Amino acid sequence: MVVKPDWLRVKAPQWERVGNVKEILRDLSLNTVCEEASCPNIGECFSNGTATFLIMGPACTRACPYCDIDFEKKPQPLDPTEPLRLAEAVRRMRLNHVVITSVNRDDLPDGGASQFVRCIQDIRAVSPDTTIEVLIPDLCGNWSALEQILSASPDVLNHNTETISRLYRRVRPQGDYARSLELLQRTRQINAHVYTKSGIMVGLGETDEEVRQVIRDLRAVDCDILTIGQYLQPTQKHLGVQSFVTPEQFDAWRGYGEAIGLLQVVSSPLTRSSYHAEQVQDLMKKYPRRQG
Repeated sequence: MVVKPDWLRVKAPQWERVGNVKEILRDLSLNTVCEEASCPNIGECFSNGTATFLIMGPACTRACPYCDIDFEKKPQPLDPTEPLRLAEAVRRMRLNHVVITSVNRDDLPDGGASQFVRCIQDIRAVSPDTTIEVLIPDLCGNWSALEQILSASPDVLNHNTETISRLYRRVRPQGDYARSLELLQRTRQINAHVYTKSGIMVGLGETDEEVRQVIRDLRAVDCDILTIGQYLQPTQKHLGVQSFVTPEQFDAWRGYGEAIGLLQVVSSPLTRSSYHAEQVQDLMKKYPRRQG
C-alpha cells in the first residue's frame, strides 16, 4: 500500500455547504469533474460553493490510463437543455468565475465545440459579470472547431498538456504533445484577448529538467497560466504513482515559470487545473487585455 505524505492530506469538508452544492447539481442534472474524476479538492471546493462543470458526459471517448472518468459507457447525443441548466446553476450558486470542461467527444464532428459556445452564451445571458473559463480537449486538431469556441470569447481558454513529451504514449496514448502546444498557440493567434492556460501532472516518472522543458515549451507558445500538481492514482487499475514530489520542488517550478515570463504559475501538490481558478480575476486586473 502506497502511503501518502503529510502534505497531501486535505481538511475535512463542511458537509452542510457540500450538500447545498450537491443539491443544486442533482436538481439540475449536471455533472462535475470534481465528482467524476475523483478530485481530492472536492470537499474544499464544494464547501466554498464552487464546482467545475463537466458537460457532454459523463462518458468519454478516450481511455487515458490516469483518468477516472468513465470510458466504457456509450456517449449520448448532446442535450440541448444542458447549457440552460448550467447557466441556471451559475445563477443559483452566484459564481464570480466558472470553469466548464468536458469529456472527449471524438464521435462528434466538431468535438463538442458548439456545446461549449451555447454554454458560454447562456451563462452570459443570465450572469454577465461572471468570468468564464473553458477547459477543452484537443478537438483532434480541428482548428475550425477551436475558432468556433473562441468566437464566443471565453475569458480563459485552458487546455492541459498533462505530462512531458516522453511519457505521452503511456499516459495520453490518444493525444499528441505537439498538437496540444499548437492548440494553445493558435488560440493566441485567433483571439489575442483570451488568456491561455495549461496544466501538467507530476509524479509519473518525469525528471526536473523534463518539467522545465514543458514550462519552456508553453512559454514559447505564449501561454499565460500554468498549473502543476501531484498525480494521484484513482484506482488500482490506473497508472501507479512513481514519486511524491515535495512542496519545495513545486515552489522551484513556480519560480522558474514566472522567471521566464509566464504570467501565473500555480504549483503545489494539491493543485489541479481548476483549483482556485477564480484567482485569474486578479491576473486580469493586473494584465488587462479586453478592449472597451
